[in-house]
Amino acid sequence: MDDTLLKERVIEALKTVYDPELPVNLYDMGLFYKIDFGNSSSKGRACLITMTLTSAGCPVSDYLVERVYAVLSTLEGIDEVYVELTFEPPWDPSMMSEEAQLETGMMG
Repeated sequence: MDDTLLKERVIEALKTVYDPELPVNLYDMGLFYKIDFGNSSSKGRACLITMTLTSAGCPVSDYLVERVYAVLSTLEGIDEVYVELTFEPPWDPSMMSEEAQLETGMMG
């Protein structure tokens, strides 16, 4: 499977992970900075995710990272998943999709 198709499948999977405090998925929240692919240790495909959270003190940070790992681990074509958490640059509401801004009342 080529990287373009695999990336589309990864994005679809990431859109199933929701913040338990907001009615918006993490992808539309703008929490993913990078989606890359490389070779896994088993010579298959590894998915490397760089993501952030809405704040460094997010009380559900472990849960969100675990959910991202869990949904991507089930995708065909991905043998290993690596999730890197970063706070640079810091997240702000302008990173949200327009739909997410409307849903959360943060439009404007």
